[in-house]
Amino acid sequence: MEPDHTPTADALLDERHCRRLLAGASVGRVVYTVGALPAVLPIRYRLGWDGSVLLRAAARSELVRAVSGALVAFEAGEVDETDGTGWSVTVLGRADVSAVSEDPTAGSAAPQAQPPGQVSIRIRPELVTGRLLP
Repeated sequence: MEPDHTPTADALLDERHCRRLLAGASVGRVVYTVGALPAVLPIRYRLGWDGSVLLRAAARSELVRAVSGALVAFEAGEVDETDGTGWSVTVLGRADVSAVSEDPTAGSAAPQAQPPGQVSIRIRPELVTGRLLP
C-alpha cells in the first residue's frame, strides 16, 4: 500500500515562512501565458530586499514579451527524493521589466546596468502561499 501524501491543514505555511524558504533557493519556475496558453519556464532567481522575485532574461525573449506588466505566477520548491518530504511556495504578482538591476540584498543600493542584451524582471508579490509536502 502506498503512503498517504495528502497535505493536512498543518502543512500550510504563513507568508513569512514562505519568504524564508524562497530566500534559501535559487531556481524556480515562472508561469505566464503566450497566446492564451500557459507557459512554464525554469529560471534562476534571487529574492529582493522587499520580497520581490528578481529574474534576469534576454531582452528579446518570449518571456520578456509575455510578462511585461502581466500577472504571473512564480513557484519554487524542494523535494527530498528519498522520503518525499519538501516544500513548495507560489508567488502571484505583476511583472515589471527594466534595463537596470537593483541589488536584492540592500534596500537603497544604486541601480546597476544589466549585461548587454539582458533585462531584469521584478515580480511584485500580491499573494504568497506555500505548503510543506508531508
